[in-house]
Amino acid sequence: MQCLQSPSKSQLPSRLSNLVIVVSSVCLVYLLLSLILVGSSKYIDLSSVASGEVYDPTTLEHIVFGIASNENSWPRRKEYVKLWWEPRQMRGCVFLESMPEDTNSYNDNSSLPPVCVSADTSRFRYTFRNGLRSAIRVARVVVETVALNHSNVRWYVFGDDDTVFFPENLVKTLSKYDHGLWYYLGTNSEIYEQNRIFGFEMAFGGAGFAISYPLAKVLAKTFDSCIQRYPHLYGSDSRIYSCMAELGIGLTREPGFHQMDVRGDIFGLLTSHPVTPLVSLHHFDYVNPIFPNMTTLKALELLLRAVKVDSLRILQRTICYDRWFSWTISVSWGYAIEVYGNHVRLPDLLPAQQTFNQWKQGNTLAGVYTFNTRVDQAHPDPCRRPTIFFLDRLEVDSAEGFITSHYKKSYVNCSHDATASPRKLDEIKVLSKKLHLSVNQLRAPRRHCCDVLPSSVGNVMEIGIRECGGEELIHMH
Repeated sequence: MQCLQSPSKSQLPSRLSNLVIVVSSVCLVYLLLSLILVGSSKYIDLSSVASGEVYDPTTLEHIVFGIASNENSWPRRKEYVKLWWEPRQMRGCVFLESMPEDTNSYNDNSSLPPVCVSADTSRFRYTFRNGLRSAIRVARVVVETVALNHSNVRWYVFGDDDTVFFPENLVKTLSKYDHGLWYYLGTNSEIYEQNRIFGFEMAFGGAGFAISYPLAKVLAKTFDSCIQRYPHLYGSDSRIYSCMAELGIGLTREPGFHQMDVRGDIFGLLTSHPVTPLVSLHHFDYVNPIFPNMTTLKALELLLRAVKVDSLRILQRTICYDRWFSWTISVSWGYAIEVYGNHVRLPDLLPAQQTFNQWKQGNTLAGVYTFNTRVDQAHPDPCRRPTIFFLDRLEVDSAEGFITSHYKKSYVNCSHDATASPRKLDEIKVLSKKLHLSVNQLRAPRRHCCDVLPSSVGNVMEIGIRECGGEELIHMH
């Protein structure tokens, strides 16, 4: 019988070195392949990398929507949903008490989400005096949306039938977060009193809110037992917030969601949008059409034309100064431009001009907002106000990559127009390139700069929007 000879001491280091070389080579090849695969994606979710996970970019296919409605409001408000719903890419339901009477015609309409009938909620107590117990049904939309059991879900997004979402911006906003963690994203009311009553940590349902998949699954399992403890609450979003609180989860605020608890002319709010993608708007039944001489729906359709051209830039505010005339120009892209006939410092322009009315009449707190408003209000003399230009049309130059948006003057009769007044302008053209933002740029946003172009002649002004230089300041030179 022949025995295997044991290796000598001199052979051991050599074999160990060979083993180390082989293992190192395998690891190097693995890392190279990983970098190649990662490089093929548009970007990496950096928060996921930190947690040891790398995901493909979030898309609309990763989101499931739950839309709360009722049989009285749905026939009218479904027109709002048609504006933003993309049936080939979106999943979810609009929840009603019962199927609509025109079910056949509804099913033929591919521009609307499917209808789901809410489950009976009579077993739950509701004790808020003069409130609507339908708040329980609407709150359970969270449970019933999760129960649809869609696959490959990262986020559940909820809103009302009069919530207008901006899908591309919603996706970009959600992409900032690791969907594998527990997130409750949304925003508060614009009214201090509303937040004082219902809670600063509550996401208001009309603005829309998002819940990450793992949190939604846990919430759905515990929700019915939780809301039994809150029969005294008024609304649906209060119940959802209370159950989130019991799970130990606080609200992550995203300023791109807008509850819009105001009435009347919201020009001042839209033209002071923060430097973040516009995600949602709400309460269009209570505000004026956002463009003059249009119906509410036609005005929204015009805004959405700009959204389709450059979604991330919509309402993004850029300030530039005309050195020749000392004019101040405020561009809210895709919506309106204000031209001031004098020098106005940037910090004085950023607060919202209070063109709107408060949501409810009442005590002093009913008119206190959660954002800054300008000290100076609109001058009673229209000739002393900035000249306003509203979006008229857009042109896209695919070859050069430029977008030209045209804004026409909103005419106001003035008895003393000066020769060098901005009122001599009839049109403003804005040249820009489509805005692309990485996850890092979304997390640390910066306002863009603009210039009055030398091609401006006569009654037409041309403005170019660009990224600001590294140490560039936005001010009158």
